[in-house]
Amino acid sequence: MADDATEARALLDEQIRYYRARATEYDATSLPPDGPIASDLARVEAAVDELKPGGRVLELAAGTGQWTGRLARHAVTLTAVDASPEMLRLNAEKVGDPRVQYVVSDIFELAPRPEWDVVFFSAWLSHVPSTHFDDFWRLVGGFLAPGGRAVFVDEAAPGLGHEEWLADEGVVRRQLNDGSRYRAVKILWEPADLARRLGAIGWDAEVHGIGVFLWGSATRRPDAR
Repeated sequence: MADDATEARALLDEQIRYYRARATEYDATSLPPDGPIASDLARVEAAVDELKPGGRVLELAAGTGQWTGRLARHAVTLTAVDASPEMLRLNAEKVGDPRVQYVVSDIFELAPRPEWDVVFFSAWLSHVPSTHFDDFWRLVGGFLAPGGRAVFVDEAAPGLGHEEWLADEGVVRRQLNDGSRYRAVKILWEPADLARRLGAIGWDAEVHGIGVFLWGSATRRPDAR
């Protein structure tokens, strides 16, 4: 078990290095606005807007700001966290909202404080190793104020397209424009499977599929550990 945890931590560190190196090309290579799944993404954005993720909002893995500006429309306060300072610099330039507080941190090194009404994350859950799944959701629960909720968006199984899958389950290798290659976690969920898994660890969750995406919200049951 210790070896699994050590390897997962090494993989998370490599994943951070990958996204730091990818920052300047991320917007052009992730979800271009004229791409074939743009209509699916627009439907997911509308669905999240309907949830009205307002109040004090914490955005994890905020990246270059695909969701930060949209969340700012609903939030009273918004804290955007990412392990990549390069990503957050681009985010701040794109969003340009002085109400957004930016924090550079590995998500798993954040101290849980029950201060937020909403914890939001997009394209992050699929990058959480299976060994860290329960710990991550305990951390999310530690961020939420009483009555708070998690709201999330991600790629749904079977995935958006081709990946170079490695022999290790849930690991892919990706190449940047400069030819450098990095490993990253890639664990895709079916909406119903994710809802069941969250239920088993003390969350009441509704998870929906729209095209190649899943989205949902979850609240932590009072008796959850």
